Amino acid sequence: MPIAATIADPAGDASFGAPFGVGDRAIAEARAVRAEIRSGRHDGPVSRLSPGMVQANLAILPAEYASDFLRFCRLNPKPCPVIGMSPEPGDPMLPMLGRDIDVRTDLPRYRVFHDGVETDEATDISDYWRDDLVAFALGCSNSFEWALLDAGVPLRRFEYDMGVCSTYTTNIETLPAGPFHGPLVVSMRSFTTENAIRAIQITSRFPNVHGAPVHFGDPAAIGIADLDKPDFGDKSVIPEGDVPVYWACGITPQVVVERVKPSFCITHKTGHMLITDKLNAELASL
Repeated sequence: MPIAATIADPAGDASFGAPFGVGDRAIAEARAVRAEIRSGRHDGPVSRLSPGMVQANLAILPAEYASDFLRFCRLNPKPCPVIGMSPEPGDPMLPMLGRDIDVRTDLPRYRVFHDGVETDEATDISDYWRDDLVAFALGCSNSFEWALLDAGVPLRRFEYDMGVCSTYTTNIETLPAGPFHGPLVVSMRSFTTENAIRAIQITSRFPNVHGAPVHFGDPAAIGIADLDKPDFGDKSVIPEGDVPVYWACGITPQVVVERVKPSFCITHKTGHMLITDKLNAELASL
């Protein structure tokens, strides 16, 4: 199945507005997308792929850091909601999230860090894999975006054909665990006042994929100097009258890694997440 078959067009694909209950067909398409990624035929962002399926951010660390990082995630569940992890150190599979998911090959792009410094951007990390590595899959806001669209709440980045969601480092500190500490990173989406209220209500049902926003309105209140200059992702178009709304973001561990400087770490590249076999509806808190 060509990867284009799984790309939802907000203007013309009926499945774009009806992601829930897609069932077996959606799971089959998610597996087909992973096969394309694994083969190297797709190495770009995935936000418009596999509507209705859970996507995951990734953090991979040596086992010596795993316990403290898991505790860090549990203390900071909004930016770091753990939805899966390696069954044992050195095991690259995530059976709890889908059939044959291999974290070494199934994300389009990875960032490789040594001592907190990015040393490579790779499309396959098999050559970096070690017997002591533990992979953590973290919930991603791409999942709740489909819930917003399903409820008729438009997303500006689709309307204006933008790419990866604008993401910013804030002045809000995460709760520390062992060596892990650092600032909260947020993703921003803008809405009319009415739709902002609806977005807050809808995303609060999805605590496993960041849940309700952490802030709305004035960016300076959380340490963002200029919305036109995101730290990650693409610049947003914010129509006059829109309210910016900010959600905790799974890029947070990457900023923490740069501050804490563990000896080795691998993460996803912004916008290049793991597509799982789980339906978004399975993560909803009804």
